Amino acid sequence: MAPGSADFVVVANRLPVDQVIGPGGETGWKRSPGGLVTALEPLLRQQRGAWIGWPGIAQDDTAAVDEPVFLDGIEMRPVRLDGTDVAQYYEGFSNATLWPLYHDAIVRPEYHRPWWDRYVAVNRRFAQATAATAAPGATVWVQDYQLQLVPRMLRELRPDVTIGFFMHIPFPPVELFMQLPWRTELIEGLLGADLVGFHLPGGAQNFMILARKLLAAEVSRGTVGVRGRFGTVRTASHTVKVGAFPISIDAAALDQAARAREVRRRARELRADLGNPGKILLGVDRLDYTKGIDVRLRAFAELLAEDRVDPADTVLIQLATPSRERVDSYRLLRNDIERQVGRINGEFGRVAHPVVSYLHRAVPQHELIAYYAAADVMLVTALRDGMNLVAKEYVACRGDLGGALVLSEFTGAAAELRQAYLVNPHDLDDVKDAMAAALSQSPEQGRLRMRALRRQVLTHDVNRWARAFLAALGSVRGA
Repeated sequence: MAPGSADFVVVANRLPVDQVIGPGGETGWKRSPGGLVTALEPLLRQQRGAWIGWPGIAQDDTAAVDEPVFLDGIEMRPVRLDGTDVAQYYEGFSNATLWPLYHDAIVRPEYHRPWWDRYVAVNRRFAQATAATAAPGATVWVQDYQLQLVPRMLRELRPDVTIGFFMHIPFPPVELFMQLPWRTELIEGLLGADLVGFHLPGGAQNFMILARKLLAAEVSRGTVGVRGRFGTVRTASHTVKVGAFPISIDAAALDQAARAREVRRRARELRADLGNPGKILLGVDRLDYTKGIDVRLRAFAELLAEDRVDPADTVLIQLATPSRERVDSYRLLRNDIERQVGRINGEFGRVAHPVVSYLHRAVPQHELIAYYAAADVMLVTALRDGMNLVAKEYVACRGDLGGALVLSEFTGAAAELRQAYLVNPHDLDDVKDAMAAALSQSPEQGRLRMRALRRQVLTHDVNRWARAFLAALGSVRGA
């Protein structure tokens, strides 16, 4: 296949821009903010970079080749998906098979051969687009669970390029992964990369165990750790480096934004709108069964019922961004959450003063920062999460050293944010006790905890994460 001209190529399920169709049928593009593009944008500009991904709308003619779009000096190469692709590759195999399996099978994964076949076909489409875009000897960085077959497919098409892969969600233990009918194919797909990265050493260890078990690969996994300690998997064709790279956020930008006068004013307005309660608890999540929204609601309801929290002086705000609403388990989750909110307000709220304020919609970032600044306690009670960047965002926004973080042990962030109130979300009494402790901490205790949390988050930001991964990938090329 003839090479392209991009020296650095990012491959992700989505482009950092969304394609929009105007009322007259005209096509336009709208930027979608995110930490990944913030970190990689400078590199993409410096190195004749390109970003390959789906533009976010289903199109019937997937055989047609989309011309690249140049936005702010970066080549965007759209990969088209039709309605069947979205239903079977994305909503099906990616989000009803892989997502629940990789999150401890909280919801039972579904295994359907047509979904797998479509996953293979779409991954091949991404690999072909990448092969046509990358310059000779380019560096390619493939992102996340939707594209686990791309590294091997790309290596077959373009053996001259250096390939990195990063998994943004947890990578499951052997016993769970072995359920997959296509387990060997996925491990082979990932082993097409030169470097495979995970958030935590545990994910890297799981992957290497599976490589040895399923493919009889020669594995060295005794030294894998965070930042700079790697394991290796030797295949017939090459050696794959495996490591842990905890992702983070653009912490300095959030810190600065939270200090703005307008944000502080909006935070005061939010408190006033709620009747100036003594304490505000906050949850910010995609509406997903992994996030433990129901856990925090049950814990809060029991604290109220036990008179450990005063409903006249304490409120909980839950922001739940709509997610995958065509998937049955997500529709059922939404109904359950809304029933819980109604029950709590019915029992403990007053007219015009609900004790739980629930918003099922996306909130703009500037507004979200004001919520962070207003909240006394941030609740992150995920049952399983690769990292959870909301926890880090909250910390970055608390330059006043106020607030407290209640954080699930089963998030990747818990390995770094040790000064949070760490909880087992499966233990309701533990969650309740942590919430009560966070609500009653002294200002001195709070400042000590938050200062330590901020030191970690502001030092280990998303730029450091990207530099660490790409430096490790570069060392593979130079070896």
